[in-house]
Amino acid sequence: MPKTAFLFPGQGAQTVGMGADLAASLPQAQALYDRAADILGYDLLGVCKDGPAEKLNSTVYSQPALFVSSLAALELLKQDHGEVVANCDITAGLSLGEYTALVFAEAIEFEAGLRLVQTRGQAMQDAADAVPSGMLSVLGLERDQVEALCEEARGDDVLQLANLLCPGNIVVSGSQAACERMADLAQAAGAMKVIPLAVAGAFHTPIMQDAVQRLTAALAQVKIQQPRIPIVSNVDARPHRSADEIRALLVSQVVQPVLWEESMRWLIDDFGIKGFYEIGPGRVLRGLLKRIARKMPCETVTA
Repeated sequence: MPKTAFLFPGQGAQTVGMGADLAASLPQAQALYDRAADILGYDLLGVCKDGPAEKLNSTVYSQPALFVSSLAALELLKQDHGEVVANCDITAGLSLGEYTALVFAEAIEFEAGLRLVQTRGQAMQDAADAVPSGMLSVLGLERDQVEALCEEARGDDVLQLANLLCPGNIVVSGSQAACERMADLAQAAGAMKVIPLAVAGAFHTPIMQDAVQRLTAALAQVKIQQPRIPIVSNVDARPHRSADEIRALLVSQVVQPVLWEESMRWLIDDFGIKGFYEIGPGRVLRGLLKRIARKMPCETVTA
């Protein structure tokens, strides 16, 4: 049977209204949102359905919302194509989506995963609030060009590659002043677009170091079992099944670049994946995959 991989989206894929139809039509999805409300202490489905966008886009809300909504979409796939779920060979998630992948792979229980995501979102929001910072999507330049521009724009501030998503799509992250310099330099260097991202701050950089401490403490309290299928880490683009390795990589992920393109290439070229499923809100990962391997099949199961 051809090998398949499940992919779970990260922050930025959220939209107001997500999850509403699934919860209304699928009792298993509604049950997840109900459990989430009990754990979080607020109506998560209400935030997903009604927003407002400013609230849903806040890191504190968007991370739990995407985590639960992606697992709700997984319930739809289980109902309609249970054999696809049972035969999945490996999984990965973009940044936050790695936590969803861990729950799918049965390495972490749903409640523990949601509490971790809640802690992560709050810790990252607090770290971002402490330092004016941001992220920029740079389109149309090669990695070596973007790295050279980061060197030039950095000065005494923080600025580094944050998400290596696909050819010609690299996200940089750093202090607000460095991001502003980077935007000017990238446009002058011929970038097709330079887009400031609607995020709280400089994720995947040392600016998130305070969040590392809180996440480390939270992870130490969580039982992580050996997953039933491998999980490809954002940090090194390689599969892992050791609980100790998974803990360490989840901590490193907060301050290290997301190697998404490399992860997809490893899955295709080294692991032999013949088809993907993107499970959760939006179609961001499918779009990235088309830039990496244009003819690779990818089904979407959206929330």
